[in-house]
Amino acid sequence: MWRALAFLALLAIAAFGAVWIADRPGTVTIVWNGYEVATSLAIALVGVLVAAIVVGFIWAIVRGIITLPEALVRGARERRRAKGFTALSRGMVAVGSGDPLAARRHAGDAERLLGSEPLALLLKAQAAQISGDREAAERAFQRMANDPETRVLGLRGLFVEARRREDETSARAYATEAARLAPSVTWANEAVLEAQCADGDWSGALETVERRASLGLIEKATARRQRAVLLTASAQILEAGEPEAATERALKAVKLAPDLVPAAAIAGRLLTRRGDLRKGAKVVEGAWKANPHPDLAKVYLSLRTGDSVRDRLARAETLAKLSAWHPEARLALAQTAYEARSFGQAREALQPLLDDRPTVRACLMMARIEEAEHGAGSGRAREWLARAAHAPRDPLWIADGIASESWAPVSPISGRLDAFVWKAPTDLLAGATPHADEADGAPRRDPVAIAPAPMPAPEPAPAVMPAPEPMPIPTSMPQGPLPGAEAKASDAAAKSAEVKPAEVKPSPAEAGWVPGKPGSGPLAAGTATPVVLPAPRPDDPAATPEEAEAKARRFG
Repeated sequence: MWRALAFLALLAIAAFGAVWIADRPGTVTIVWNGYEVATSLAIALVGVLVAAIVVGFIWAIVRGIITLPEALVRGARERRRAKGFTALSRGMVAVGSGDPLAARRHAGDAERLLGSEPLALLLKAQAAQISGDREAAERAFQRMANDPETRVLGLRGLFVEARRREDETSARAYATEAARLAPSVTWANEAVLEAQCADGDWSGALETVERRASLGLIEKATARRQRAVLLTASAQILEAGEPEAATERALKAVKLAPDLVPAAAIAGRLLTRRGDLRKGAKVVEGAWKANPHPDLAKVYLSLRTGDSVRDRLARAETLAKLSAWHPEARLALAQTAYEARSFGQAREALQPLLDDRPTVRACLMMARIEEAEHGAGSGRAREWLARAAHAPRDPLWIADGIASESWAPVSPISGRLDAFVWKAPTDLLAGATPHADEADGAPRRDPVAIAPAPMPAPEPAPAVMPAPEPMPIPTSMPQGPLPGAEAKASDAAAKSAEVKPAEVKPSPAEAGWVPGKPGSGPLAAGTATPVVLPAPRPDDPAATPEEAEAKARRFG
Protein backbone atom coordinates (compact mmCIF):
# COMPACT_ATOMS: atom_id res chain seq x y z
CA MET A 1 0.00 0.00 0.00
CA TRP A 2 2.67 2.50 1.02
CA ARG A 3 4.87 1.47 -1.89
CA ALA A 4 2.05 2.14 -4.35
CA LEU A 5 1.44 5.54 -2.84
CA ALA A 6 5.16 6.38 -3.01
CA PHE A 7 5.32 5.30 -6.65
CA LEU A 8 2.32 7.45 -7.53
CA ALA A 9 3.85 10.40 -5.71
CA LEU A 10 7.14 10.07 -7.60
CA LEU A 11 5.28 9.71 -10.87
CA ALA A 12 3.32 12.87 -10.14
CA ILE A 13 6.52 14.77 -9.32
CA ALA A 14 8.15 13.60 -12.57
CA ALA A 15 5.11 14.63 -14.60
CA PHE A 16 5.02 18.00 -12.90
CA GLY A 17 8.72 18.53 -13.65
CA ALA A 18 8.30 17.56 -17.30
CA VAL A 19 5.41 19.97 -17.73
CA TRP A 20 7.33 22.70 -15.95
CA ILE A 21 10.36 22.25 -18.24
CA ALA A 22 8.15 22.11 -21.35
CA ASP A 23 6.54 25.41 -20.39
CA ARG A 24 9.97 27.01 -20.04
CA PRO A 25 11.99 26.08 -23.13
CA GLY A 26 15.71 26.84 -23.30
CA THR A 27 19.01 25.90 -24.92
CA VAL A 28 22.02 24.21 -23.37
CA THR A 29 25.40 24.85 -25.07
CA ILE A 30 28.55 22.87 -24.29
CA VAL A 31 31.91 24.16 -25.58
CA TRP A 32 34.84 21.80 -25.05
CA ASN A 33 38.18 21.53 -26.86
CA GLY A 34 37.08 23.65 -29.83
CA TYR A 35 33.75 21.90 -30.14
CA GLU A 36 30.40 23.45 -29.45
CA VAL A 37 27.32 21.37 -28.76
CA ALA A 38 23.94 23.05 -28.48
CA THR A 39 20.72 21.24 -27.51
CA SER A 40 17.48 21.87 -25.76
CA LEU A 41 17.12 21.69 -22.01
CA ALA A 42 14.94 18.56 -22.05
CA ILE A 43 17.37 16.58 -24.16
CA ALA A 44 20.25 17.71 -21.99
CA LEU A 45 18.50 16.46 -18.87
CA VAL A 46 17.76 13.10 -20.47
CA GLY A 47 21.39 12.81 -21.52
CA VAL A 48 22.61 13.53 -18.00
CA LEU A 49 20.26 10.88 -16.60
CA VAL A 50 21.43 8.25 -19.09
CA ALA A 51 25.06 9.08 -18.40
CA ALA A 52 24.51 8.67 -14.67
CA ILE A 53 22.91 5.27 -15.18
CA VAL A 54 25.77 4.10 -17.36
CA VAL A 55 28.38 5.29 -14.89
CA GLY A 56 26.59 3.58 -12.02
CA PHE A 57 26.37 0.33 -13.94
CA ILE A 58 30.07 0.44 -14.78
CA TRP A 59 30.94 1.15 -11.14
CA ALA A 60 28.87 -1.79 -9.96
CA ILE A 61 30.71 -4.11 -12.33
CA VAL A 62 34.09 -2.85 -11.21
CA ARG A 63 33.15 -3.06 -7.54
CA GLY A 64 31.82 -6.61 -7.97
CA ILE A 65 35.08 -7.69 -9.57
CA ILE A 66 37.08 -6.15 -6.74
CA THR A 67 34.99 -7.70 -3.93
CA LEU A 68 34.43 -11.07 -5.60
CA PRO A 69 37.03 -13.05 -3.55
CA GLU A 70 35.71 -11.70 -0.27
CA ALA A 71 32.13 -12.46 -1.30
CA LEU A 72 33.07 -16.01 -2.22
CA VAL A 73 34.75 -16.52 1.16
CA ARG A 74 31.83 -15.01 3.02
CA GLY A 75 29.34 -17.18 1.15
CA ALA A 76 31.30 -20.32 1.91
CA ARG A 77 31.45 -19.34 5.57
CA GLU A 78 27.72 -18.75 5.70
CA ARG A 79 26.99 -22.05 4.03
CA ARG A 80 29.30 -23.81 6.47
CA ARG A 81 27.64 -22.12 9.41
CA ALA A 82 24.20 -23.03 8.10
CA LYS A 83 25.27 -26.66 7.78
CA GLY A 84 26.70 -26.53 11.29
CA PHE A 85 23.47 -25.23 12.79
CA THR A 86 21.54 -27.84 10.84
CA ALA A 87 23.76 -30.54 12.33
CA LEU A 88 23.35 -28.92 15.75
CA SER A 89 19.57 -28.97 15.45
CA ARG A 90 19.54 -32.60 14.36
CA GLY A 91 21.92 -33.52 17.15
CA MET A 92 19.66 -31.93 19.76
CA VAL A 93 16.75 -33.91 18.36
CA ALA A 94 18.84 -37.10 18.54
CA VAL A 95 19.78 -36.37 22.16
CA GLY A 96 16.16 -35.76 23.04
CA SER A 97 15.07 -38.99 21.36
CA GLY A 98 17.89 -41.00 23.00
CA ASP A 99 19.84 -41.97 19.85
CA PRO A 100 23.52 -41.97 20.90
CA LEU A 101 24.92 -42.89 17.46
CA ALA A 102 23.13 -40.08 15.64
CA ALA A 103 23.88 -37.68 18.48
CA ARG A 104 27.62 -38.37 18.32
CA ARG A 105 27.66 -38.09 14.52
CA HIS A 106 25.83 -34.77 14.48
CA ALA A 107 27.91 -33.50 17.41
CA GLY A 108 31.09 -34.21 15.46
CA ASP A 109 29.71 -32.44 12.39
CA ALA A 110 28.63 -29.46 14.48
CA GLU A 111 32.03 -29.17 16.16
CA ARG A 112 33.82 -29.46 12.80
CA LEU A 113 31.61 -26.87 11.14
CA LEU A 114 31.08 -24.45 14.05
CA GLY A 115 34.31 -24.79 15.97
CA SER A 116 34.09 -23.60 19.60
CA GLU A 117 30.46 -22.60 19.42
CA PRO A 118 28.95 -23.02 22.94
CA LEU A 119 25.98 -24.97 21.63
CA ALA A 120 28.29 -27.33 19.74
CA LEU A 121 30.23 -28.04 22.95
CA LEU A 122 26.97 -28.58 24.82
CA LEU A 123 25.78 -31.03 22.17
CA LYS A 124 29.07 -32.89 22.35
CA ALA A 125 28.81 -33.18 26.12
CA GLN A 126 25.21 -34.36 26.01
CA ALA A 127 25.99 -36.89 23.28
CA ALA A 128 28.80 -38.25 25.45
CA GLN A 129 26.43 -38.43 28.42
CA ILE A 130 23.77 -40.49 26.68
CA SER A 131 26.52 -42.70 25.24
CA GLY A 132 27.90 -43.38 28.72
CA ASP A 133 31.28 -41.75 28.01
CA ARG A 134 31.65 -39.78 31.25
CA GLU A 135 35.25 -38.76 30.58
CA ALA A 136 34.37 -37.18 27.23
CA ALA A 137 31.44 -35.38 28.83
CA GLU A 138 33.64 -33.97 31.59
CA ARG A 139 36.22 -32.82 29.04
CA ALA A 140 33.53 -30.99 27.10
CA PHE A 141 32.13 -29.37 30.25
CA GLN A 142 35.64 -28.42 31.34
CA ARG A 143 36.19 -26.63 28.01
CA MET A 144 32.94 -24.78 28.60
CA ALA A 145 33.99 -23.89 32.15
CA ASN A 146 37.24 -22.40 30.82
CA ASP A 147 35.30 -20.04 28.55
CA PRO A 148 33.98 -16.95 30.40
CA GLU A 149 30.78 -16.93 28.36
CA THR A 150 29.88 -20.54 29.18
CA ARG A 151 31.56 -20.91 32.57
CA VAL A 152 28.36 -21.31 34.59
CA LEU A 153 26.97 -23.83 32.11
CA GLY A 154 30.19 -25.81 32.28
CA LEU A 155 30.10 -25.76 36.08
CA ARG A 156 26.55 -27.09 35.97
CA GLY A 157 27.66 -30.01 33.81
CA LEU A 158 30.65 -30.73 36.03
CA PHE A 159 28.37 -30.59 39.08
CA VAL A 160 26.01 -33.16 37.56
CA GLU A 161 28.88 -35.47 36.64
CA ALA A 162 30.37 -35.18 40.13
CA ARG A 163 27.01 -36.13 41.63
CA ARG A 164 26.80 -39.14 39.35
CA ARG A 165 30.15 -40.46 40.51
CA GLU A 166 29.19 -39.59 44.14
CA ASP A 167 31.96 -37.04 44.56
CA GLU A 168 30.18 -34.69 46.95
CA THR A 169 33.28 -32.60 47.64
CA SER A 170 33.75 -31.68 43.98
CA ALA A 171 30.01 -31.17 43.54
CA ARG A 172 29.92 -28.68 46.41
CA ALA A 173 32.94 -26.85 45.02
CA TYR A 174 31.33 -26.49 41.59
CA ALA A 175 28.03 -25.33 43.09
CA THR A 176 29.75 -22.80 45.35
CA GLU A 177 31.73 -21.37 42.43
CA ALA A 178 28.61 -21.14 40.28
CA ALA A 179 26.70 -19.39 43.08
CA ARG A 180 29.57 -16.91 43.44
CA LEU A 181 29.67 -16.15 39.71
CA ALA A 182 25.89 -16.05 39.24
CA PRO A 183 24.04 -15.53 42.56
CA SER A 184 20.65 -15.85 40.84
CA VAL A 185 21.28 -19.39 39.56
CA THR A 186 18.66 -21.59 41.22
CA TRP A 187 20.41 -24.94 41.05
CA ALA A 188 23.60 -23.60 42.59
CA ASN A 189 21.74 -21.98 45.50
CA GLU A 190 19.77 -25.15 46.16
CA ALA A 191 22.92 -27.28 46.07
CA VAL A 192 24.73 -24.94 48.44
CA LEU A 193 21.75 -24.92 50.82
CA GLU A 194 21.56 -28.71 50.73
CA ALA A 195 25.28 -29.02 51.48
CA GLN A 196 25.02 -26.59 54.39
CA CYS A 197 22.07 -28.48 55.86
CA ALA A 198 23.91 -31.79 55.50
CA ASP A 199 26.88 -30.33 57.40
CA GLY A 200 24.66 -28.81 60.09
CA ASP A 201 25.74 -25.30 59.14
CA TRP A 202 22.42 -23.71 60.07
CA SER A 203 23.81 -20.16 60.17
CA GLY A 204 25.18 -20.47 56.65
CA ALA A 205 21.92 -22.02 55.51
CA LEU A 206 20.03 -19.05 56.96
CA GLU A 207 22.24 -16.67 54.96
CA THR A 208 21.59 -18.67 51.81
CA VAL A 209 17.83 -18.54 52.38
CA GLU A 210 18.02 -14.79 52.98
CA ARG A 211 19.96 -14.31 49.74
CA ARG A 212 17.48 -16.40 47.76
CA ALA A 213 14.57 -14.46 49.22
CA SER A 214 16.20 -11.10 48.43
CA LEU A 215 16.79 -12.17 44.82
CA GLY A 216 13.20 -13.33 44.45
CA LEU A 217 14.16 -16.96 43.80
CA ILE A 218 11.60 -18.23 46.33
CA GLU A 219 8.30 -16.90 47.59
CA LYS A 220 8.11 -14.95 50.81
CA ALA A 221 5.96 -17.57 52.55
CA THR A 222 8.42 -20.31 51.60
CA ALA A 223 11.33 -18.22 52.84
CA ARG A 224 9.61 -17.63 56.19
CA ARG A 225 8.92 -21.33 56.58
CA GLN A 226 12.49 -22.31 55.72
CA ARG A 227 13.89 -19.76 58.15
CA ALA A 228 11.64 -21.15 60.88
CA VAL A 229 12.78 -24.71 60.15
CA LEU A 230 16.46 -23.70 60.24
CA LEU A 231 15.99 -21.80 63.50
CA THR A 232 14.25 -24.83 65.00
CA ALA A 233 17.09 -27.11 63.90
CA SER A 234 19.60 -24.76 65.51
CA ALA A 235 17.50 -24.65 68.70
CA GLN A 236 17.50 -28.45 68.82
CA ILE A 237 21.29 -28.47 68.84
CA LEU A 238 21.57 -25.72 71.46
CA GLU A 239 18.76 -26.95 73.75
CA ALA A 240 21.00 -28.98 76.02
CA GLY A 241 24.09 -26.76 76.19
CA GLU A 242 22.85 -23.20 75.55
CA PRO A 243 19.22 -22.98 76.65
CA GLU A 244 19.01 -19.18 76.40
CA ALA A 245 20.16 -19.08 72.77
CA ALA A 246 17.95 -22.06 72.00
CA THR A 247 14.94 -20.31 73.56
CA GLU A 248 15.55 -17.18 71.52
CA ARG A 249 15.77 -19.09 68.25
CA ALA A 250 12.77 -21.28 69.06
CA LEU A 251 10.64 -18.21 69.79
CA LYS A 252 11.74 -16.64 66.50
CA ALA A 253 10.76 -19.84 64.72
CA VAL A 254 7.35 -19.84 66.41
CA LYS A 255 6.84 -16.24 65.34
CA LEU A 256 7.69 -17.10 61.72
CA ALA A 257 5.65 -20.34 61.65
CA PRO A 258 3.14 -20.65 64.52
CA ASP A 259 2.04 -24.12 63.35
CA LEU A 260 5.57 -25.60 63.41
CA VAL A 261 5.19 -28.25 66.11
CA PRO A 262 8.89 -28.87 66.94
CA ALA A 263 9.55 -25.15 67.43
CA ALA A 264 6.58 -24.75 69.78
CA ALA A 265 7.52 -27.89 71.71
CA ILE A 266 11.12 -26.72 72.20
CA ALA A 267 10.01 -23.23 73.18
CA GLY A 268 7.46 -24.63 75.64
CA ARG A 269 10.00 -26.92 77.30
CA LEU A 270 12.66 -24.22 77.60
CA LEU A 271 10.25 -21.59 78.90
CA THR A 272 8.99 -24.08 81.49
CA ARG A 273 12.51 -24.80 82.66
CA ARG A 274 13.12 -21.08 82.94
CA GLY A 275 10.00 -20.73 85.08
CA ASP A 276 7.93 -18.76 82.58
CA LEU A 277 4.94 -21.10 82.72
CA ARG A 278 2.38 -18.62 81.43
CA LYS A 279 4.33 -17.80 78.28
CA GLY A 280 5.18 -21.44 77.69
CA ALA A 281 1.53 -22.44 77.98
CA LYS A 282 0.53 -19.64 75.60
CA VAL A 283 3.05 -20.77 72.98
CA VAL A 284 1.93 -24.40 73.20
CA GLU A 285 -1.75 -23.49 73.12
CA GLY A 286 -1.26 -21.37 69.99
CA ALA A 287 0.50 -24.20 68.18
CA TRP A 288 -2.07 -26.72 69.46
CA LYS A 289 -4.94 -24.74 67.96
CA ALA A 290 -3.22 -24.72 64.57
CA ASN A 291 -1.88 -28.28 64.62
CA PRO A 292 -2.80 -30.69 67.47
CA HIS A 293 0.13 -33.01 68.06
CA PRO A 294 1.08 -35.52 70.79
CA ASP A 295 4.41 -33.75 71.40
CA LEU A 296 2.55 -30.54 72.22
CA ALA A 297 0.18 -32.44 74.51
CA LYS A 298 3.14 -33.99 76.32
CA VAL A 299 4.76 -30.60 76.88
CA TYR A 300 1.51 -28.97 77.96
CA LEU A 301 0.58 -31.71 80.43
CA SER A 302 4.01 -31.54 82.07
CA LEU A 303 4.34 -27.76 82.29
CA ARG A 304 4.65 -27.81 86.06
CA THR A 305 6.52 -30.60 87.79
CA GLY A 306 4.90 -32.10 90.86
CA ASP A 307 1.31 -31.58 89.71
CA SER A 308 -1.23 -34.21 90.65
CA VAL A 309 -2.92 -36.39 88.09
CA ARG A 310 -6.11 -34.39 88.62
CA ASP A 311 -4.32 -31.20 87.60
CA ARG A 312 -2.96 -32.94 84.52
CA LEU A 313 -6.46 -34.20 83.76
CA ALA A 314 -7.78 -30.64 83.92
CA ARG A 315 -5.10 -29.51 81.45
CA ALA A 316 -6.01 -32.36 79.12
CA GLU A 317 -9.62 -31.23 79.18
CA THR A 318 -8.44 -27.71 78.32
CA LEU A 319 -6.57 -29.05 75.30
CA ALA A 320 -9.67 -30.94 74.19
CA LYS A 321 -11.77 -27.78 74.36
CA LEU A 322 -9.15 -25.71 72.50
CA SER A 323 -9.05 -28.15 69.57
CA ALA A 324 -12.80 -28.91 69.44
CA TRP A 325 -12.15 -32.45 70.67
CA HIS A 326 -9.59 -33.41 68.08
CA PRO A 327 -8.62 -37.13 68.07
CA GLU A 328 -5.21 -36.25 69.50
CA ALA A 329 -6.94 -34.39 72.31
CA ARG A 330 -9.13 -37.40 73.04
CA LEU A 331 -6.12 -39.70 73.15
CA ALA A 332 -4.29 -37.32 75.49
CA LEU A 333 -7.37 -37.05 77.72
CA ALA A 334 -7.79 -40.84 77.78
CA GLN A 335 -4.13 -41.32 78.72
CA THR A 336 -4.37 -38.78 81.52
CA ALA A 337 -7.64 -40.27 82.78
CA TYR A 338 -6.04 -43.73 82.74
CA GLU A 339 -3.16 -42.44 84.85
CA ALA A 340 -5.74 -40.94 87.22
CA ARG A 341 -7.49 -44.35 87.44
CA SER A 342 -10.63 -42.77 86.00
CA PHE A 343 -11.39 -45.55 83.56
CA GLY A 344 -14.93 -44.46 82.86
CA GLN A 345 -13.78 -41.04 81.72
CA ALA A 346 -11.05 -42.64 79.62
CA ARG A 347 -13.63 -44.86 77.91
CA GLU A 348 -15.90 -41.90 77.32
CA ALA A 349 -13.08 -39.92 75.71
CA LEU A 350 -12.14 -42.81 73.42
CA GLN A 351 -15.66 -43.87 72.47
CA PRO A 352 -16.01 -41.59 69.37
CA LEU A 353 -12.69 -42.96 68.09
CA LEU A 354 -13.89 -46.56 68.43
CA ASP A 355 -17.07 -46.19 66.41
CA ASP A 356 -15.45 -46.17 62.97
CA ARG A 357 -11.95 -47.67 62.60
CA PRO A 358 -9.88 -47.19 65.74
CA THR A 359 -6.18 -46.64 65.20
CA VAL A 360 -3.36 -48.55 66.84
CA ARG A 361 -2.99 -46.07 69.70
CA ALA A 362 -6.71 -46.16 70.45
CA CYS A 363 -6.74 -49.97 70.52
CA LEU A 364 -3.67 -50.14 72.73
CA MET A 365 -5.18 -47.57 75.07
CA MET A 366 -8.32 -49.66 75.38
CA ALA A 367 -6.20 -52.75 76.01
CA ARG A 368 -4.42 -50.97 78.86
CA ILE A 369 -7.74 -49.90 80.34
CA GLU A 370 -9.07 -53.46 80.16
CA GLU A 371 -5.90 -54.83 81.74
CA ALA A 372 -6.15 -52.31 84.55
CA GLU A 373 -9.79 -53.20 85.19
CA HIS A 374 -9.90 -56.95 84.53
CA GLY A 375 -6.30 -58.13 84.71
CA ALA A 376 -3.53 -58.69 82.21
CA GLY A 377 -4.92 -62.01 80.98
CA SER A 378 -8.48 -60.88 80.37
CA GLY A 379 -10.13 -61.72 77.09
CA ARG A 380 -11.12 -58.14 76.46
CA ALA A 381 -7.54 -56.95 76.70
CA ARG A 382 -6.42 -59.70 74.33
CA GLU A 383 -9.23 -58.73 71.98
CA TRP A 384 -8.06 -55.11 71.79
CA LEU A 385 -4.47 -56.22 71.32
CA ALA A 386 -5.57 -58.39 68.41
CA ARG A 387 -7.49 -55.50 66.90
CA ALA A 388 -4.42 -53.28 67.26
CA ALA A 389 -2.47 -55.67 65.04
CA HIS A 390 -4.86 -54.96 62.14
CA ALA A 391 -5.82 -51.37 62.96
CA PRO A 392 -4.83 -48.35 60.82
CA ARG A 393 -1.57 -46.76 61.83
CA ASP A 394 -1.45 -43.42 63.59
CA PRO A 395 0.14 -40.35 61.96
CA LEU A 396 3.93 -40.17 61.84
CA TRP A 397 6.57 -37.83 60.48
CA ILE A 398 6.96 -38.89 56.83
CA ALA A 399 9.45 -37.62 54.24
CA ASP A 400 10.20 -39.22 50.86
CA GLY A 401 8.57 -42.49 51.92
CA ILE A 402 10.46 -42.68 55.24
CA ALA A 403 8.38 -42.71 58.43
CA SER A 404 9.88 -41.48 61.68
CA GLU A 405 8.55 -40.88 65.18
CA SER A 406 10.77 -37.80 65.58
CA TRP A 407 11.00 -34.68 63.43
CA ALA A 408 14.11 -33.73 61.45
CA PRO A 409 14.82 -30.52 59.50
CA VAL A 410 15.94 -32.31 56.31
CA SER A 411 15.04 -35.54 54.56
CA PRO A 412 17.53 -38.39 55.04
CA ILE A 413 16.86 -39.52 51.46
CA SER A 414 16.93 -36.40 49.30
CA GLY A 415 18.37 -33.84 51.73
CA ARG A 416 15.38 -31.57 51.05
CA LEU A 417 14.70 -28.92 53.67
CA ASP A 418 11.37 -29.07 55.54
CA ALA A 419 10.48 -32.42 54.00
CA PHE A 420 8.85 -34.11 57.01
CA VAL A 421 5.06 -33.94 57.16
CA TRP A 422 2.84 -35.20 59.97
CA LYS A 423 0.36 -37.59 58.35
CA ALA A 424 -0.92 -41.15 58.55
CA PRO A 425 0.98 -43.77 56.54
CA THR A 426 -0.81 -45.31 53.60
CA ASP A 427 -2.52 -48.62 54.37
CA LEU A 428 -1.25 -51.09 51.78
CA LEU A 429 -3.22 -54.07 53.03
CA ALA A 430 -6.30 -53.75 55.18
CA GLY A 431 -6.34 -56.46 57.83
CA ALA A 432 -9.48 -58.23 58.92
CA THR A 433 -10.98 -56.72 62.04
CA PRO A 434 -12.69 -58.72 64.75
CA HIS A 435 -16.48 -58.56 64.89
CA ALA A 436 -16.56 -57.74 61.20
CA ASP A 437 -20.08 -59.05 60.84
CA GLU A 438 -21.30 -57.00 63.80
CA ALA A 439 -19.57 -53.88 62.54
CA ASP A 440 -21.37 -54.18 59.22
CA GLY A 441 -24.71 -54.41 60.97
CA ALA A 442 -25.30 -58.10 60.18
CA PRO A 443 -27.42 -59.93 62.77
CA ARG A 444 -25.75 -62.44 65.00
CA ARG A 445 -26.47 -66.10 64.28
CA ASP A 446 -28.76 -67.91 66.70
CA PRO A 447 -27.94 -71.38 68.05
CA VAL A 448 -28.49 -74.05 65.42
CA ALA A 449 -30.18 -77.41 66.11
CA ILE A 450 -28.15 -80.18 64.55
CA ALA A 451 -30.19 -83.38 63.96
CA PRO A 452 -28.61 -86.80 63.48
CA ALA A 453 -28.30 -88.10 59.98
CA PRO A 454 -31.41 -89.93 58.68
CA MET A 455 -31.45 -93.70 58.82
CA PRO A 456 -30.76 -95.38 55.48
CA ALA A 457 -33.64 -97.15 53.76
CA PRO A 458 -33.78 -100.95 54.28
CA GLU A 459 -32.38 -102.95 51.44
CA PRO A 460 -35.05 -104.82 49.42
CA ALA A 461 -35.32 -108.58 49.81
CA PRO A 462 -33.58 -110.65 47.18
CA ALA A 463 -35.88 -111.60 44.33
CA VAL A 464 -36.86 -115.26 43.84
CA MET A 465 -35.47 -116.68 40.65
CA PRO A 466 -38.25 -118.34 38.60
CA ALA A 467 -37.88 -121.91 37.52
CA PRO A 468 -36.37 -122.29 34.09
CA GLU A 469 -38.85 -123.07 31.37
CA PRO A 470 -38.34 -126.26 29.35
CA MET A 471 -36.57 -125.78 26.07
CA PRO A 472 -38.79 -125.92 23.00
CA ILE A 473 -38.90 -129.24 21.29
CA PRO A 474 -38.30 -129.31 17.58
CA THR A 475 -41.24 -130.41 15.48
CA SER A 476 -39.24 -133.15 13.94
CA MET A 477 -38.78 -134.78 17.26
CA PRO A 478 -41.51 -136.74 18.93
CA GLN A 479 -43.79 -134.79 21.30
CA GLY A 480 -43.40 -135.12 25.07
CA PRO A 481 -40.56 -134.69 27.51
CA LEU A 482 -37.22 -136.21 26.99
CA PRO A 483 -36.18 -139.03 29.13
CA GLY A 484 -34.99 -137.67 32.52
CA ALA A 485 -36.25 -134.09 31.89
CA GLU A 486 -39.22 -134.53 34.14
CA ALA A 487 -36.99 -135.55 37.01
CA LYS A 488 -34.74 -132.49 36.55
CA ALA A 489 -37.71 -130.11 36.52
CA SER A 490 -39.03 -131.53 39.75
CA ASP A 491 -35.62 -131.09 41.42
CA ALA A 492 -35.41 -127.38 40.34
CA ALA A 493 -38.89 -126.67 41.65
CA ALA A 494 -37.98 -128.18 44.99
CA LYS A 495 -34.86 -125.99 45.30
CA SER A 496 -36.71 -122.78 44.42
CA ALA A 497 -39.33 -123.52 47.00
CA GLU A 498 -36.65 -123.63 49.68
CA VAL A 499 -35.41 -119.97 48.93
CA LYS A 500 -37.71 -117.36 50.59
CA PRO A 501 -37.22 -113.60 51.09
CA ALA A 502 -35.94 -112.47 54.48
CA GLU A 503 -38.55 -110.69 56.51
CA VAL A 504 -37.33 -107.34 57.97
CA LYS A 505 -39.39 -105.72 60.69
CA PRO A 506 -38.86 -101.94 60.96
CA SER A 507 -38.62 -100.29 64.34
CA PRO A 508 -41.56 -98.26 65.61
CA ALA A 509 -39.60 -95.04 65.02
CA GLU A 510 -38.90 -95.98 61.42
CA ALA A 511 -42.30 -97.33 60.61
CA GLY A 512 -43.74 -93.98 59.55
CA TRP A 513 -40.59 -92.49 58.01
CA VAL A 514 -40.70 -91.52 54.38
CA PRO A 515 -37.44 -90.16 52.85
CA GLY A 516 -37.75 -86.47 51.95
CA LYS A 517 -41.06 -86.02 53.80
CA PRO A 518 -40.98 -83.50 56.68
CA GLY A 519 -42.49 -84.53 59.98
CA SER A 520 -41.46 -88.16 59.67
CA GLY A 521 -38.42 -90.08 60.80
CA PRO A 522 -36.59 -90.58 64.08
CA LEU A 523 -36.88 -86.95 65.26
CA ALA A 524 -40.65 -86.94 64.67
CA ALA A 525 -41.02 -90.20 66.53
CA GLY A 526 -39.19 -88.78 69.54
CA THR A 527 -36.50 -91.43 69.64
CA ALA A 528 -33.56 -88.95 69.30
CA THR A 529 -32.80 -85.67 71.09
CA PRO A 530 -31.46 -82.74 69.00
CA VAL A 531 -28.06 -81.34 70.00
CA VAL A 532 -28.04 -77.54 70.40
CA LEU A 533 -24.65 -75.82 69.92
CA PRO A 534 -24.30 -72.02 70.31
CA ALA A 535 -22.58 -70.14 67.48
CA PRO A 536 -19.01 -69.20 68.49
CA ARG A 537 -18.53 -65.51 69.26
CA PRO A 538 -15.37 -63.71 70.41
CA ASP A 539 -15.33 -61.73 73.59
CA ASP A 540 -17.14 -58.47 73.24
CA PRO A 541 -14.94 -55.70 74.68
CA ALA A 542 -17.97 -53.49 75.19
CA ALA A 543 -19.97 -56.10 77.18
CA THR A 544 -20.75 -55.29 80.76
CA PRO A 545 -20.10 -57.70 83.64
CA GLU A 546 -23.89 -58.29 83.96
CA GLU A 547 -24.10 -59.34 80.30
CA ALA A 548 -21.12 -61.67 80.72
CA GLU A 549 -22.74 -63.29 83.77
CA ALA A 550 -26.07 -63.73 81.95
CA LYS A 551 -24.28 -65.31 79.01
CA ALA A 552 -22.47 -67.70 81.33
CA ARG A 553 -25.79 -68.79 82.92
CA ARG A 554 -27.40 -69.25 79.51
CA PHE A 555 -24.68 -71.46 78.05
CA GLY A 556 -23.12 -72.95 81.12
